[in-house]
Amino acid sequence: MLTYILLSLFNGVLISLSRSINGRLSLEKTPFHASTWNHIIGFLFLSILILWQNNKITDFSINAPFYAYFGGAIGAIFVAINSYTLKFLGSTQTAMLVISGQMVSALLFDLFMNAKTLHVNELLGITLITSGVILSKKSNKK
Repeated sequence: MLTYILLSLFNGVLISLSRSINGRLSLEKTPFHASTWNHIIGFLFLSILILWQNNKITDFSINAPFYAYFGGAIGAIFVAINSYTLKFLGSTQTAMLVISGQMVSALLFDLFMNAKTLHVNELLGITLITSGVILSKKSNKK
């Protein structure tokens, strides 16, 4: 379990590093340019990794429903928006807002998709996230 926790933390470091690099590139060029390069390099890296792992591309399942492939488009939109907002908000503020949005939307997806009820601890979590965003915004104005 510790391995997975450390791997998840390392993934967070890589996401922050990627956001900063893409943000820097979007300052020099445009957010669309940064997003394009992000996805070209990612595609090449993953293609090489897949070929190295099993020497076959034919192992991919093509039986997935059409909407299962929307994740790629959503990911491209995320990188473009993140690259755009990073130059205005900064790395920390952008990361905090993205994580806040992820936490709240994950809770809402759980509530609506699994038809479960909102518990007090989840309501407290949303309140803390929202309060943190508001306090951070106020401290940035000073």
